[in-house]
Amino acid sequence: MFSSSNKGRRTGWLDILLILTVLVGFGWLLIKVKVNLQYNWNWGIIPQYLLLRDSQSNNLVPGLIMQGLLVTIRVSLWASVLALVIGTIMGLFRVSNSRFRRFLGWIYVELIRNMPILVWVFIVYYFLSDQLFQFLDLESRVMQGSPATLAVTSLLFGAPDRLPSFLAGVVALALYEGAYITEIVRAGIQSVDKGQWEAALSVGLSPFKRMRLVIFPQALTRILPPLTGQFISTIKDSSIISVISIQELTFQGMELMAAALITFEVWITVMLLYLVVCLACSLTVAMLEERLGRKYIQSSIAT
Repeated sequence: MFSSSNKGRRTGWLDILLILTVLVGFGWLLIKVKVNLQYNWNWGIIPQYLLLRDSQSNNLVPGLIMQGLLVTIRVSLWASVLALVIGTIMGLFRVSNSRFRRFLGWIYVELIRNMPILVWVFIVYYFLSDQLFQFLDLESRVMQGSPATLAVTSLLFGAPDRLPSFLAGVVALALYEGAYITEIVRAGIQSVDKGQWEAALSVGLSPFKRMRLVIFPQALTRILPPLTGQFISTIKDSSIISVISIQELTFQGMELMAAALITFEVWITVMLLYLVVCLACSLTVAMLEERLGRKYIQSSIAT
């Protein structure tokens, strides 16, 4: 039999072999790109599109790519918050005792999940921007606001003159992602042990208190991991709204590629920025999940 130390050495050699294989493969890929692609790399042009110095104030301001990243973050945050609200409500509908609520939740989920996101974005955009927002004269109302109102609008939603398109993109993403969050919430609630439902019922709790005090806190720790993946999907799916001229990260990447005639540098930079944002979200939610898990264990021991 192998000792534990021998097993450790065997695993270590395997890891080294895998690392060397990956490095050799990556090196071979770089050589093939350099030799066969015949592409003139120009990384020196990228920094000015990340941060540049304002000629008047002499302060650093976001460049074209960073402006797109800020729009992506704004869209993703608002869409995630709205999707969480929609998904939670519809998730509760899906486990409701009311047949009508269950049917409403089911229709919503099936409608969204069986429709391509690009088609859905166009439907929402042409209805909201071309019909509803135009009827409400939203853009003119915002532009006629006070300087303080315009400043707050710019901070929260970006350029005021592009607010209708921005809101249409947020609503389209939120409704699309909300369908998946609905199923995450439904599955989390239904995964709580049946005994917990019976215990909450036996002490005379109302349905609302039963859900708020007993069921949902337990479901939350099971919901968080898939919610993390869904929020990250929202960030990545936000690239699709570039088709309705929202100047987020992907849109700015396409504009820069066409203007500066650089391809790989732009898309590698865009890829790295998406990676940084998604990884930061994943690590943040992982820490939150661990903290909630510890609190739940402590409360269970105390009771």
